[in-house]
Amino acid sequence: MPVLLGVSVVVFLVLHLSPGDPAEIMLGSQATREDLTRLRAELGLDEPLHVQYVRWLAHVAQGDLGRSIWMKRPVLAEVLDRLRATLILTGTALLLSTAGGIALGVASATRPNSLLDRLSAVASLFGASMPVFWLGIVLMVIFSLWLGWLPASGMFAPYGGGDLGNLLAHLVLPALTLGAASITIIARLTRSTMLEVLGQDYIRTARAKGLVERRVVVRHGLKNALIPIVTVVGVQAGYLLGGAVLTETVFAWPGVGTLMVQGILARDFPLVQGCVLVIALSFVLINLAVDLLYGWLDPRIRYE
Repeated sequence: MPVLLGVSVVVFLVLHLSPGDPAEIMLGSQATREDLTRLRAELGLDEPLHVQYVRWLAHVAQGDLGRSIWMKRPVLAEVLDRLRATLILTGTALLLSTAGGIALGVASATRPNSLLDRLSAVASLFGASMPVFWLGIVLMVIFSLWLGWLPASGMFAPYGGGDLGNLLAHLVLPALTLGAASITIIARLTRSTMLEVLGQDYIRTARAKGLVERRVVVRHGLKNALIPIVTVVGVQAGYLLGGAVLTETVFAWPGVGTLMVQGILARDFPLVQGCVLVIALSFVLINLAVDLLYGWLDPRIRYE
């Protein structure tokens, strides 16, 4: 709750103190001063900031995120309509980054200083350095414009789409773009953690007993290295939710990120505040799930 309260204060102040007037955007440059004053009064924008914040927070506490100034619809309903698309994108990106990062990290740790390890380090450097919007445009140009293998934007084809195959085809490029940096972070952390674990005495004992190397690495090594990996996966899940704003904008993906950008351009305070709160709540719940997962991974951890 303190985290969500802090997020609400920051996003409220940033939006209301930034340049621009929702009333002027809605009525246009030809609006009279009387029309602007009347509309500000209808929207409650003529009251002091602390009064606006307390009134908005009281509605949020009751599950009411307000009404969109731009769309004339309840914010919660609009955000929930777009949330499914964002969860599909971030969930796929998280799955790709987790599976690919752990596999690459384990392979590098079992073959330190090999060609694979060095290539992994170089790929991680490039993956963590490339901006999301730049990588998305590059992938779009290569695989959509030049090769014509994958669609460039949207969630489904404009005509005749809607099936699972069409969704997966549109999902490939944005999911790879969004998860590229997370793959490198998870891979390097997995490598360093696995190198530490594989040097422990119980690993040497397991090998001395004649166990198959794959079983030693997966059952004895990876299992004991999972706690820091799960921690960073949970953090990356939150970053993916935030990074989806840029990715959805580049690929015209109809999610919460695109909705938030549209709300910012329209100076729609309730809509942007609702989007940020939903993303923050998702981040908090993911980290709570990660904390609870520790007890299952390591029986020595107990919560009281």
